[in-house]
Amino acid sequence: MTTFALVGAGPGLGLAAARRFGAAGHRVALLSRSIQHQDNLVAELARDNVQARGFTADVLDPGSLTAALHAAAEELGPVEVLQFSPVPRGDFMKPVLDTGAADLDDPLAFSVKGPLTCVNAVLPGMRELGRGTLLFVNGGSAVRPNPQVAGTSIAFAAESAYVAMLHDALAPENIHAAQLIVPGAIRPDAEHSSPTALAERLYAIHTERGAFRHYAEPMAA
Repeated sequence: MTTFALVGAGPGLGLAAARRFGAAGHRVALLSRSIQHQDNLVAELARDNVQARGFTADVLDPGSLTAALHAAAEELGPVEVLQFSPVPRGDFMKPVLDTGAADLDDPLAFSVKGPLTCVNAVLPGMRELGRGTLLFVNGGSAVRPNPQVAGTSIAFAAESAYVAMLHDALAPENIHAAQLIVPGAIRPDAEHSSPTALAERLYAIHTERGAFRHYAEPMAA
């Protein structure tokens, strides 16, 4: 049995994705800073007969990310699917004219160094398996820069470039890298952007293994 590793585990999209991949037979590794969040999600998933464990990590701390993903593979089985979908901090979202060089340190660490650290941690196991999927979830500013949220716009664009390169470089090894853009808010009542709908979309991206970029909904003009 292989592992679905979720970086940025929370009660919305994170729980829905863990439930969907768990239902498909994967064990679930929940990575977040909050042990309480992890315990609550593990209990929720247990009610659906999904085997899950929490692992404490901070996206801004590469050492903790690497250690958590290695522990997950050792305890639950090799990571076949990685989902990177932590929520950026509010202070990443300054207007562009109020943004200084130092204001980009954490956004770039979060959205570029974090993904790179995670990929480097799980890639050897995927290569041993002979398959794998790397899923990245971003907001609309990844493809349409928003001057009111300069930090995330710049960092998400860099993350997009990294994942696009992974998509091309890893395809010959049967490892699929893909990005799902969610243009608006994730809402339980949204037809295409509810947690459950997005989890189904992510699972389809994993199984169908097509293009690099996917959209939950069309981008508004």
